[in-house]
Amino acid sequence: MKKLILILGDQLDIQNPLLENLNVKTDQVVMIESAVEAQHVWSHKAKIALFLSAMRHFASELEALGIPLNYVKQSPQSIADALREIIVREQATHIAFLEPGEWRLKQEIANLSSELKIELEMREDPHFYCSHQEFKNWVADKKELRLEFFYRLMRKKHHILVDAQGNPEGGQWNFDRDNRKPFPKKGPGLISPPEFFEPDTITRDVITFVEKTYPDHPGSLQHFQWPVTREQALIALDGFVRHRLPTFGIYEDAMWTDTPFAWHSLLSSALNLKLLNPREVIEAVLLAWKKFDLDLSTVEGFIRQILGWREFVRGMYCLDMPQMAADNFYDHHNALPNWYWTGDTQMNCMRQAIGQTLDYGYAHHIQRLMVTGNFALLAEILPQAVCDWYLAIYIDAIEWVELPNTAGMALFASGGRFTSKPYIASGAYIKRMSNYCAGCQYDPAIRFGENACPITNLYWNFLIKHRKQFESSPRTRLMTANLARIEMADQEAIVAHAKTILAKLESL
Repeated sequence: MKKLILILGDQLDIQNPLLENLNVKTDQVVMIESAVEAQHVWSHKAKIALFLSAMRHFASELEALGIPLNYVKQSPQSIADALREIIVREQATHIAFLEPGEWRLKQEIANLSSELKIELEMREDPHFYCSHQEFKNWVADKKELRLEFFYRLMRKKHHILVDAQGNPEGGQWNFDRDNRKPFPKKGPGLISPPEFFEPDTITRDVITFVEKTYPDHPGSLQHFQWPVTREQALIALDGFVRHRLPTFGIYEDAMWTDTPFAWHSLLSSALNLKLLNPREVIEAVLLAWKKFDLDLSTVEGFIRQILGWREFVRGMYCLDMPQMAADNFYDHHNALPNWYWTGDTQMNCMRQAIGQTLDYGYAHHIQRLMVTGNFALLAEILPQAVCDWYLAIYIDAIEWVELPNTAGMALFASGGRFTSKPYIASGAYIKRMSNYCAGCQYDPAIRFGENACPITNLYWNFLIKHRKQFESSPRTRLMTANLARIEMADQEAIVAHAKTILAKLESL
């Protein structure tokens, strides 16, 4: 029997269980650089470069360990088609791989094994805390699927931030209210820079290749300094817990011009490529908590993102695909404005968030959820177009984590399947959490008329249009109570102005 072990570009973990008992005489590891994957969505140049550089570095590591490797470089084919050729050429009888982070690819490989009538061994990825079966068991008796209760289960099971009796440290499970402050009026002040890494020979070759092969793709490679090896990822983790974690929590929602990273960890790309394991990330944060006497609210807020939300959305993705990708609760069909790809818009908040994303392939969760995502929902843009944009434009976007965050949370396309409310806000929220509104031609306080902020106008228009839905939930009823304070004539003017805005999204 000849076995091929397929390692995908987001599975760069030397502890991959399929490598443990590899037989160097009969087994062969396969890695494939696929142009089809780079163009499945119109991927940011930095995202393509990150995957290719990390893959090539990992391949070098495998070769140094004497592991038989068939590395397919710069294939114009899909992963499945390139794999088909290898299977036939090598006369393989068995293919083994960890479950992909994308439903589409999982189906393509399964179909390939059926077509060629070879044995298929697909294992669940041990990278995650929660298995598929454990998540299904948790879901089975729930009327509502909410992060908070899943997160508590994970905390108790893994003995993280709980005492011997399973009670939460500090007497409460969630310190979210302590972690929502804007920067001071004078700005964030000095921020310890994240750990970045000058491109080595492999990365420079990749950058040259990407610039030549994908010249029309969005984004810049000028600032490419992301970790592409496990060693670099560990350095990035250590730098974060030592220098940035102490101030992360209180300002994790804050935004400011020319401050693309604030106090955020920037570890998501390394985690999602499996260069880091979430267990070691959480362990490092817990050690720093004790060693540096950090605020519990900061530590809990960070751990909730890793142990809670990250595991939760992965469970929902596996549970709800492929339906999740087709969901469109509000029946929105407007086209994604072209300026999402260029940042060329008069709305300063959108220009700042998108411009930063084009420069680095990165924006933090509030910029994604409450700026670009908020506008997309209020502007009634087709969810599938928005999801493709998020998958394309962010270097840390793997579909298992991107799709639930975009379709399920930012766009409410799943209709509250696992979120309790649509996450919408007017320009007043953006003004409170950033300095983006300063100097913008639009005024976040004006609801309609020439200088009205499009986000503010569309926010009130959305509430008017979906008033019954918002009034039916105690979590959103206050929003419609505020709507009731607006005179009917003004509400009519809001709706009329919104029609104008929605008809000219491209020119905002």
